[in-house]
Amino acid sequence: MTRYTTPTLLPATWLVAEREIRMRLRSKSFMVSTGILLLLVLGSIVAMSIFGANQSLPKIAAVGTAISKVEATKSFEVTEAATVEEAEELVRDESVEAAVIPSEGAVGLTVIALDEEPSSVVALLSAAPQIEILEPSDQNPGIVYLVALAFGALFLSSALTFGMMIAQSVVEEKQTRIVEILMATIPVRALLAGKIVGSSILAFGQIVLIALFAGIGLLATGQNILLGEIGPSIIWFIVFFAAGFVMLAAMFAAAGALVSRQEDMNTTITPITTLLMVPYFAVVFFYDNPFVLAIMSYVPFSAPVGMPLRVFLGLAEWWEPLLSLVILLASTLAIIAVGSRIYENGLLRMGAPVKLKDALKA
Repeated sequence: MTRYTTPTLLPATWLVAEREIRMRLRSKSFMVSTGILLLLVLGSIVAMSIFGANQSLPKIAAVGTAISKVEATKSFEVTEAATVEEAEELVRDESVEAAVIPSEGAVGLTVIALDEEPSSVVALLSAAPQIEILEPSDQNPGIVYLVALAFGALFLSSALTFGMMIAQSVVEEKQTRIVEILMATIPVRALLAGKIVGSSILAFGQIVLIALFAGIGLLATGQNILLGEIGPSIIWFIVFFAAGFVMLAAMFAAAGALVSRQEDMNTTITPITTLLMVPYFAVVFFYDNPFVLAIMSYVPFSAPVGMPLRVFLGLAEWWEPLLSLVILLASTLAIIAVGSRIYENGLLRMGAPVKLKDALKA
């Protein structure tokens, strides 16, 4: 008669991780949503390139001495007209947005429009004071905002998606009593570690694919300079995301172990989702605030977003990402230890949601 031996920690961990990966890869909804996400990333980069290439200067007509004045601004596509009447005719048939003619006023120009004031033309012709910036930024503010938004949205969506998968899997196993069979054959710590490892591999793989598609999109649209500027920060984002997600995965697994029904799950995961929302909104509203970004880059829950953005902006010294990563890894190990205790103590408790203080007791 063959005797069954309980697998040791590492083989059991990989067995559970492999099961988690296989289940997700067989899910059509997961594969379709991942494919749509990758296409959206690629499409948004191509759309930005097309939009930027298609931006054109306002079309105006100019007469006499007004021609040299408007051409000097380099802000218009100028059509020269021989007379004021010819310029007005171009405005009437909407060949141009407005016409600019010489006048005897203080500015020396008069703008002729069809039915409303051409505010964009007037703004470009208006005299502005000379501006001198002491510490000019190398990055376009619009690009900085898009990068900040992308890092924040990716971290939030991926962490929530895969974190919810872990919590739902734990609750489902409790609800169907499958966990009792699993615990009879596999160590509890291996069960938790396998779920964390399997989900982390899937989340990490998705982030790497997104980064690859973004790089392909930037290269295909000729945005090589932008890729060179954002490349190092993308690499740091992947590294920080890997460490940060392991920490969050342990928290979601522990949250799932505290309840026995899917309906009760929101009560335990709400604090985690709130923590995830904070760095997203912080980076959206304070992406241009060095002080806030510096704080974010050392807080474990926001470091995966804050530190890569500071690297992109050139605000971080070479040693700062390494120090922040050490803090994040130490926090991850501490949370795994606490999460493991909650997971073990709450896994077999059925009925009403288990209180956190009870789950922390031996």
